[in-house]
Amino acid sequence: MIDQGRQEAAARAHSFKYAFAGWRYVLRTQHNSWIHGVITVAVFALSLWLGLAPLEWAILILTATIVWIAEFVNTAVEAVVDLAMPEPHPLAKVAKDVAAAAVLLGAIGSVSVGLLILGPPLLARLTG
Repeated sequence: MIDQGRQEAAARAHSFKYAFAGWRYVLRTQHNSWIHGVITVAVFALSLWLGLAPLEWAILILTATIVWIAEFVNTAVEAVVDLAMPEPHPLAKVAKDVAAAAVLLGAIGSVSVGLLILGPPLLARLTG
């Protein structure tokens, strides 16, 4: 029974290892991921400075997470499409374009949420 528990723990550790390898791959190969990273850090630093409420933090964290998930899925779709279709194909282009549009949509939504949450307290802090 103890050996089974250790095996399960090792399997869990390996799954984290693979997940972090995927994260490193995205950061290493996707230029926009660095933009997402800088903006995420800036928004969180600004949120600390403004002293946002826990619910506002939760909304910003969820919003940033959506953008990151979209970027990760976009990268995975691109890799799978390139593997399955090394030659240009109209449907391969559609798959890549739609995955990229998901990232764009997430980013636009994230900016909108950020302005709604950060805008009023930032304006008050800067003008008051």
